[in-house]
Amino acid sequence: MSVQTLWWLIEAQPGLWLNGLALFVALAGSWLLLATRLREQRAAARLLADNQLNEMAQQAYALDEPTERLNRFFYRFAAVCLLAALCLSWVSTRL
Repeated sequence: MSVQTLWWLIEAQPGLWLNGLALFVALAGSWLLLATRLREQRAAARLLADNQLNEMAQQAYALDEPTERLNRFFYRFAAVCLLAALCLSWVSTRL
């Protein structure tokens, strides 16, 4: 398939292509949310399995600043992805 034919297909239905892009971005954002939450749950389960969930371990887990910062970044990035997907989907209905 030539590039001209591909460009013609994109120009023929821009809303469909934009909505497909929105779907891709939404799937990436939702996967990131789920993966981050799963990682947090596994870390808590690991502490429980090791019988180290006493007061000192809870404080150490709560004060693990780099991990908390990374999780906050992932949550924010995923939220931005979902918001961008919503905006792209809304724009695709207006074309």
